[in-house]
Amino acid sequence: MQKPSFITEAEAMKEDFKGRTNFWMCRPEITNAKDLQICRAVLPPGEGHGFHHHPELEEAIYVLEGEVEQWVGTEKQVLKVGEVAHMAAGVVHATFNVTNHDAVILAILSPGSCEGPFLVDVSGEEPWVSLRRAE
Repeated sequence: MQKPSFITEAEAMKEDFKGRTNFWMCRPEITNAKDLQICRAVLPPGEGHGFHHHPELEEAIYVLEGEVEQWVGTEKQVLKVGEVAHMAAGVVHATFNVTNHDAVILAILSPGSCEGPFLVDVSGEEPWVSLRRAE
């Protein structure tokens, strides 16, 4: 079945996540994409996506608005508008908004689907549970 080539936010696949809505703009369920997923996410002040990894997917986080504290493994950097972080499959990472304003990011993942779990949350495990407190 031919799926649309153009997707508006109203047509996006919406995912409720921690009291906010993620907008999946491109993935196999929505478009004919086979090797690509794109999610637009708004991170309110103090919110984020805790330490996790994608066993089979690589990911890039691109900042559209605001800034975020981005972790890749045990390294962190503040990303501003127009900046990106890349994570290979299996690399633990996290994104936090430590400002007083909303941050908007695009999460770009590849491939479009996976055999095993999409995401593995490790935020309650060491060293991740203590990493941000140690600073």
